[in-house]
Amino acid sequence: MSIISEIKLPVYAKAIIILVGLIALFTILYIAQGIIVPLVFATIVSILLHPVVNFIVKYRINKVISILITLLLTLIVFAALGTLVISQISRLSDSWPLLVEKFTGFLNQSTSWASEYFDIKPQKMNEWILTTKEELINTSGAAIGQTLVRLGSIVFVLLLVPVYIFLLLYYQPLLLEFIHKVFGVKNHTQVSEIVKQTKTVIQHYLIGLVIEAALVATMYITALFILGIDYAILLGIIGAFLNLIPYVGGLVGVALPMIVALATKASPWTAVYSLAIYYFIQLIDNNLIVPKVVAGKVKINALFSILVVIAGSAL
Repeated sequence: MSIISEIKLPVYAKAIIILVGLIALFTILYIAQGIIVPLVFATIVSILLHPVVNFIVKYRINKVISILITLLLTLIVFAALGTLVISQISRLSDSWPLLVEKFTGFLNQSTSWASEYFDIKPQKMNEWILTTKEELINTSGAAIGQTLVRLGSIVFVLLLVPVYIFLLLYYQPLLLEFIHKVFGVKNHTQVSEIVKQTKTVIQHYLIGLVIEAALVATMYITALFILGIDYAILLGIIGAFLNLIPYVGGLVGVALPMIVALATKASPWTAVYSLAIYYFIQLIDNNLIVPKVVAGKVKINALFSILVVIAGSAL
C-alpha cells in the first residue's frame, strides 16, 4: 500500500478544501458567465430536442438535415413568441404614464375611504401617493426601456445558442465516448446506465415543465381576455413562468394582473375576479397538472428550485 493512500486529512482540512473548491467554482462561473450561461441553456434545449431529432432520423433523413429542421422549427416558435412578448412590452412602455395616472386615481379613492373609516390623516397618505407616482413615472418607465435593451443583448447572446445546440446534438456520440474513456472500460456498463437514466430524468422533467407552463399560460391568457384586462398575452406568459417558482412566483404572478386591472378598469371587482380565477387555476395546476405531468416524472425540492432560479438570475 502506498504512503499517499494512507494519508488521512483532518475534518477541518477537508472542510477548507471543499470551501475553497466551491469558491473557485463559483468564481470561474461568474467570470466565464458569458460563455457558460449560453452553453448551459443550449445543453438544456439540446436535451429537449434530442427526441425530435431521433424521430426525424427514423425517416431515413440525414442527421445534419434532421438537426437543422428541428432547429428551424424551434426558432420559428421562439421568434413568434418573442414577437408577441416584445410588442406587448412596447405597448406597456408607451402607455405606462397613463397607467400610473389611473392607478394614482384609484389610490386617491382608497385614501378617502381609509381616512373616513380608519381615522387616518389624508395629508400624509396624499404625500406618499405623490411621491410614489413620481417614482413610478421616473423609474418604472426607464426600467421598461432597460428591459428592452437587455432583451436586445439577450437576443445577441441567443444567436450563439443555435450553434451550440447544433454542435451538442451532432457530436453527442463523441461526448458520450469521452465520458466512457474518462471512467475507464471496466465501468463502461455502469456509466452508460447512469448517463441514460440521467438523460431520461432530465428530459421528462423539462418536458413536464414546458407542458405545465404552456397549459397554465393558456388558461391565464384565456381568463384575462375574458375579463378584458389589457396585455393579457404578456401577463399570461409572465404568470406561467413565475408559476415555476414555488410559492413566491404565484404571488407575484397574480399581483401583476390585479395592478393592471385596478389601473385600467373602472370597477375594482375586475381585480377581485382576476384573483379568484388565478386561485382556481392554481388549484388545477397543483392538484391535476403537477401531479400528472411533472411530479409523475421526477420530484425536486421547492427550496432547491428557488435557489436555482436565484443562482440563474445572478449569473
